[in-house]
Amino acid sequence: MPIASTPSARVSYQVDGSGPGLVFVHGTGFGAAGTFGHLAADFTGSRTVVLPDYAGCGDTEDDGGELTVELLAEQIIGVIEEAGNGPVDLVGFSLGSVVAAAVAATRPDLVRSLVLTAGWTRPDDAYLRNHMATWLGTRADSDAFGRFGTLTAFSRDHLNSLPAEAVEGIIKGNQPTDGALRHIDLNLRADIRDLLPRITARTLVIGCTKDATVPVELTRELAEGITGSSYAEIESGHVVVYEKPAEWVRLVGDFIAQD
Repeated sequence: MPIASTPSARVSYQVDGSGPGLVFVHGTGFGAAGTFGHLAADFTGSRTVVLPDYAGCGDTEDDGGELTVELLAEQIIGVIEEAGNGPVDLVGFSLGSVVAAAVAATRPDLVRSLVLTAGWTRPDDAYLRNHMATWLGTRADSDAFGRFGTLTAFSRDHLNSLPAEAVEGIIKGNQPTDGALRHIDLNLRADIRDLLPRITARTLVIGCTKDATVPVELTRELAEGITGSSYAEIESGHVVVYEKPAEWVRLVGDFIAQD
């Protein structure tokens, strides 16, 4: 697996396809392949798809210290510069949206277009703060950690559509790893409000109307903070890339195909 060396980490990533660069930035706890891998083939026919794992996921190596948005943005920038075939279309999900927005704000030369899904801008929302604090508070009980994360990751309708054993499998796969805990800690602190006015890339923000992790109102705030951004909503829980993958792929594909 290729590695991009940055001041803060040795960042592992995967590359597939050909054409202009399309970089996906994952969210809390799960790496790029686990978040977007099942959708990569929808884009590799016309794009060089790059799946980086920032600190806390995959084979990426760092000092294990406290994370910041700036640190993770630096790591994604390193991958784009090495493998992105840029400027790239940059797609973020959840915490990855916060990081991708920071990349677009600080290195506009690297970002052709920007898609931000289920992201937010500030740490002082009472719901988001208490959600993350509660999730972090279950770290000593892996079953409770997995159940809380799963319960808020998907809509009730989606969970009820799955066999019970499939839900239990999701719960068991949602574990309080060191990386996940570092990401949740960052979620409690991340604030990108000052960066948003600096984003010049053509931007689409996607909100999830049944999101119990990042309430859709916070994603609407993100769109409002980026001048000229487009906004769309999908009737889905937080992890829309699994709950409504076809609808999400269509929105992203149509947007990045525009000149």
